[in-house]
Amino acid sequence: MTTAAPADNPLLSISLPALLALASPAASLPVQRRQIRALQNGQYLSRHKGRGMVFDETRLYQPGDDVRRIDWRVTARTDKPHSKIFREERETPVLISVDYRNSMQFATRGVFKAVQAAKLAGLLTWSAIQQGDRIGGQVFSDSGYQVLKPQTGKQGMLGFFSALARPRFYPASQPVTLNTSLMRLRHHAHPGSQVCIISDFRGFDADTERQLTELSRHCNVMLIQVYDPLEAQLPAQGRYRFTDGLREAIFDSSDRLRRQRYQQRFQQHQQELQRLARKLRLSWVSCSTSDSPQQALRQLRQR
Repeated sequence: MTTAAPADNPLLSISLPALLALASPAASLPVQRRQIRALQNGQYLSRHKGRGMVFDETRLYQPGDDVRRIDWRVTARTDKPHSKIFREERETPVLISVDYRNSMQFATRGVFKAVQAAKLAGLLTWSAIQQGDRIGGQVFSDSGYQVLKPQTGKQGMLGFFSALARPRFYPASQPVTLNTSLMRLRHHAHPGSQVCIISDFRGFDADTERQLTELSRHCNVMLIQVYDPLEAQLPAQGRYRFTDGLREAIFDSSDRLRRQRYQQRFQQHQQELQRLARKLRLSWVSCSTSDSPQQALRQLRQR
């Protein structure tokens, strides 16, 4: 069951009204506790958890200025010492990366994985707005991206919701993978950002680990794995028909050893994500297409 789907079917696609209706459920979510990641001057950490430092201006050096803030380029050009001045961000940039690849256009129970991902992103967006944070991120498919810079208030929220409900993908020069989406996300995530990646994590490999390692150095990273129950375990012995509306296939699950190997592959995939989350101190949770997205986020916050 994939791709071509009626736009008004809430099981197969997300709508703007459905995302707006998540305001009330999001209000019941526990407040996100910030972690200190962003470095200020030298090795001193920000007093405001999750905040970063943004360049403001360059001015003439004044007695007492930290020599590590000297702007050497301007100093060399003017032959007078200048210092860089930074201001502290009071609003946390929240970046949400939502996977809309073909593997996410699937479900046997509940809603499509892409719809569940959009609901999770919608709840996180409302939660961020209610905390006064800036919201942005990216939505990506197999062929392109839509990137949104963090913005405050309703403007940021509606911009991101529009991208979830009616994405306008900018064509990529090569097929989009999980790793290329993470690489692009790294370019947009400033130090101190809260980053949430919602995906089935198809294509997870050593490069994925490297990308997440780099991203987690300066950002608070959350991983939400979305999956369909059929991906976790094959049904009991029998013959089953699957269709995407255009093609169909018959699957025979009578081979017990095959069912066990299938289940083991999914478990290994989850164990790899859990191992990486523990190693990098990331927040991680899995959410099936039939689970409550609110309950999944409560578990994520509790962790």
